[in-house]
Amino acid sequence: MALHPMIATVTDRIRQRSQPTRSAYLDRLAKAAEAGPARAHLSCSNQAHAYAATGPDKAAMAQARVPNIGIVTAYNDMLSAHQPFETYPDRIRAAARAAGATAQVAGGVPAMCDGVTQGQPGMELSLFSRDVIALSAGVAMSHNCFDAALWLGVCDKIVPGLVMAAATFGHVPAVFVPAGPMTSGLPNDEKAKVRQRHATGQATREELMAAEMGSYHGPGTCTFYGTANTNQMLMEFMGLHLPGAAFINPGTPLRESMTDAAVARAAAITALGSDYRPAGRILDERAFVNGMVGLMATGGSTNLVLHLPAMARAAGVLLDLQDFADISAAVPLMARVYPNGLADVNHFHAAGGIAYLISELLDAGLLHEDVMTVAGDSLRAYATEPKLHGDRVVWEPGPRASLNEKIVRPVATPFAATGGMVQLAGNLGRAVVKVSSVPADRHVIEAPARVFHDQAAVKSAFQRGEFTADVVVVVRFQGPRANGMPELHALTPVLAVLQDRGYRVALVTDGRMSGASGKVPAAIHVSPEAASGGPLARVRDGDLIRVDAVTGRIEVLAEGFDDRDPVTADLSGNSFGIGRELFSLFRENAGSSTDGACAIL
Repeated sequence: MALHPMIATVTDRIRQRSQPTRSAYLDRLAKAAEAGPARAHLSCSNQAHAYAATGPDKAAMAQARVPNIGIVTAYNDMLSAHQPFETYPDRIRAAARAAGATAQVAGGVPAMCDGVTQGQPGMELSLFSRDVIALSAGVAMSHNCFDAALWLGVCDKIVPGLVMAAATFGHVPAVFVPAGPMTSGLPNDEKAKVRQRHATGQATREELMAAEMGSYHGPGTCTFYGTANTNQMLMEFMGLHLPGAAFINPGTPLRESMTDAAVARAAAITALGSDYRPAGRILDERAFVNGMVGLMATGGSTNLVLHLPAMARAAGVLLDLQDFADISAAVPLMARVYPNGLADVNHFHAAGGIAYLISELLDAGLLHEDVMTVAGDSLRAYATEPKLHGDRVVWEPGPRASLNEKIVRPVATPFAATGGMVQLAGNLGRAVVKVSSVPADRHVIEAPARVFHDQAAVKSAFQRGEFTADVVVVVRFQGPRANGMPELHALTPVLAVLQDRGYRVALVTDGRMSGASGKVPAAIHVSPEAASGGPLARVRDGDLIRVDAVTGRIEVLAEGFDDRDPVTADLSGNSFGIGRELFSLFRENAGSSTDGACAIL
């Protein structure tokens, strides 16, 4: 199937835009690769330090004749998704020996749980934790002892940070190793109803706690289709997982065998062998276009509109909001997974999941097929499913028809003709809105503004009964330079209640929501941000604002708006407490949200 014209156009545009930076990146990669396996250049003293505690692997490492695989792990047991990684190093070392290789934990990286920090001061560290993860992984890999790397991470900022590091060490082959989603618990829509009832005082805290614990109940990724599970989808569409690795539950024989297979594959694609697959070659403009296609086809998290540009920049590839908008316009919405539907990721996987979607999208010319991946030289490998034959994983053709059209549908009869992610532009700057779960009659909202400088003030106004008409809630000074750009997910129940009461409601913010932003139209990532003197800082209570996801406009309809002086805010309270003191350099140096809000690239 010929490549869809829009996919070809966007790819060519990215390639041309990125030519200087990508060429410089590939030159650096080639020079690093030409130096050969890193351990050959370490002194005997260097190597002795590296191998001193490796026990049965010490002799093989000292001879430097077998691949040595570095493990970069985001393990902690605060994150249910990462708790399974506790036992992975021992398993990986054993699998490496079986594959004629060795393996070492190169280092650990921090991994915070946005679910724990939602609405709390710690959330102001969340976005920048991505950059810290990249830096920490860089320290781990700087020992220069590794012929390949296994990257153990799942959740929101962790995978993007690890990809940034893998791209920086682009001459080293990289295989991403997930842990899988927890089994299904209390349905996500039922949990959301309890949250809304609690917001209005109709449910007790005990009822709310029981609902939350019934939903988040065991090891593995949260089962809704938020940022963590969007990350896992991306790793397959971009060719960094083994095919079918994303959504196998933890602790199952197939999950364990897939980890073993990832180790064997990492050992097979080093420069010591004949199938060298450096991460930087995999991470080209086609891989990022494929990732954006997957994002739109599945209705994935808006957080990836921030993370993909940062990940791409680390590989010398430059993405723009217009790329996301154009791909969204060309790619149909083929999945309904909560919050875009009632199913969770386990149901999605059972209905055909990623293998089915990739097959459909390839056949429709909506994906680049001829790409390098860790599995081979065609994305078609990701239209297969892993099966366990004895103790060995084999890949068989995936489903060629949806197994549940309430959850996944073919390109010919999608849930919507477009991916539902729209770029907005106007006299408020640029923003993005996700409308895949927003009712069609709410795609255009025009209403007076109520302006707030934090989400707590919005919730207080709601509790005082101040919202009694249509409203555009403006929450500003929430961008990366202001306070680290925390998610404003705690506003979701409040705004949903107002919408359910019949009011026409929208959110406009220079902050971010998440993959769980839901059914209320939210113009997020407004850039330039208010703290940089952006137009959002000139909005006043009562200004008529139009959020138009049909024409792609976001505008203040007030005479003299452009001539106003921007307001300033006292941001001193964002600079201390819960570790925020340590992140002042990140806030001061953060780029715009349109470029990924990155402080280190």
